[in-house]
Amino acid sequence: MVKEYKTKRKNNPDYIAAAATEIGNKPPQAPEVEDAVIGAMMMEENCVDAAMESLDEKSFYNPRHRLVFRAIKELTNKRMSVDIATVAEQLREDGVLDDIGGTAALADLTTKVGSAANFEYHVKILQQKTIQRNIIEVGYKMLKNAFDETYNVDKLISETHQDVYNAIEGSRRSGYEDLGTAIAEAIERIERSQSATGLTGIASGFPSLDAITMGWQPGNLIVIGARPGHGKTAIALNMARAAAVDFGIPTAFFTLEMTYVELADRLIGTETGLSSAFRKGRKKMTEADWNHLEKAINKAARAPLYLDETPALTISECVAKLKRMKNERNIKIAFVDYLQLMHGSDSNSQYRAQEIGEISRQLKETAKELKIPIIALAQLNRNIMVRAGSINGRPLLSDLKDSGSIEQDADIVLFIHRPSLLGLSEQPDTYAELIIAKNRAGEMGVIPLSFNGDLVKFTEATESLSNYADKLDSKKAQQKTGATSWDQFNGAVGQYDPFAPDGRGYDGDF
Repeated sequence: MVKEYKTKRKNNPDYIAAAATEIGNKPPQAPEVEDAVIGAMMMEENCVDAAMESLDEKSFYNPRHRLVFRAIKELTNKRMSVDIATVAEQLREDGVLDDIGGTAALADLTTKVGSAANFEYHVKILQQKTIQRNIIEVGYKMLKNAFDETYNVDKLISETHQDVYNAIEGSRRSGYEDLGTAIAEAIERIERSQSATGLTGIASGFPSLDAITMGWQPGNLIVIGARPGHGKTAIALNMARAAAVDFGIPTAFFTLEMTYVELADRLIGTETGLSSAFRKGRKKMTEADWNHLEKAINKAARAPLYLDETPALTISECVAKLKRMKNERNIKIAFVDYLQLMHGSDSNSQYRAQEIGEISRQLKETAKELKIPIIALAQLNRNIMVRAGSINGRPLLSDLKDSGSIEQDADIVLFIHRPSLLGLSEQPDTYAELIIAKNRAGEMGVIPLSFNGDLVKFTEATESLSNYADKLDSKKAQQKTGATSWDQFNGAVGQYDPFAPDGRGYDGDF
């Protein structure tokens, strides 16, 4: 049966050819190099493996070369040898042998092969030409859609961000490393960890949690789940504040439920200790109160915490924004509040479980790609209410709402549990538990917390956040150490030490 290659191609607009016609220039290409690469693949088995790892059909501008490459790829998928005879037979089976000029044309390609030592260089040339054509294609598509007044602008921006990134990164391939190299780098990281104090990741602001996780690790997806009103946003903002204010780490915070002004109001309460009565105007502030507020928020106002309140945010928009923030602000951690308010692609919009699965998967892939931890908040379903009374009503992984993909994609899953809100405990309303329900890299457990609803902040039950911050300032003023600063890319650790004798130690200078 003849495959419908030509029909499929006609259905896709050729933006590169259209742009070349309008501008009057030839699209970037290297015909002789394409000849040499295709010819070498039919003569050397090693060249086939190298090409399949680094190239695809779009790497070849000549449509006949694309047909030959596709035939070679099909042969490798069938575990068949590649030579002139087998390629010709595959092309004949595909019904396109005459389109490429017959067996004689294949034989002619093998005469244009240079030294095998130049093959990697030839492949690199094709990769560069492909990137150039990709950029042309994206640019022309962007202009065409921008001139269309019926085209959704938000969709245009999101697609442009993603297409530009794919145009550049899509043609690059990651290399591999042997185990010896990986072990050497791991040992070097251990040596750096041993020569300094503290964590290997970003501090959460909760010492007992940091002692278990060693901080938020690059590439990890952390999910924090809770029922409505149990403090998901509060604890996320506490963690973002610890990263940005205490440590000066560039932090992104996507709020799909609240405005950035509301988040700022909560942060003011956390930093100043001013009750909501003052912040909402029920009580009038004195001049001393205003002076205290100004002094207390001075450091927070300069913190590298970047808030995004885009409503109905799609996962593609979120990923594009994260990449832009990474390039422009060098963010090292991101928060998403919350996962079920985000939208996936149109193709999955009718199936909520698939849509949520797509969102969690892309967040995990983005965390790995950008080498940053991403903390996503998630809603829990009502099963926890039905199960009231069992195991003190504590949430389970199966309580994550809409999709089992969330718990599969997450490296760490945390739950906020406040028994008094469920009527399950005689504990005061301030009592809360932070449950580590999943931890790929370590132990699980339950951390007792105290929640101040007026200031909308969580602290460990043994110490208040204000004392925690005061201890930081005093220790910074009293002593200096030679330990290296936390460096995500090199894996060095910071001077915050959750294992210090007092259990809440900060050492060194940030």
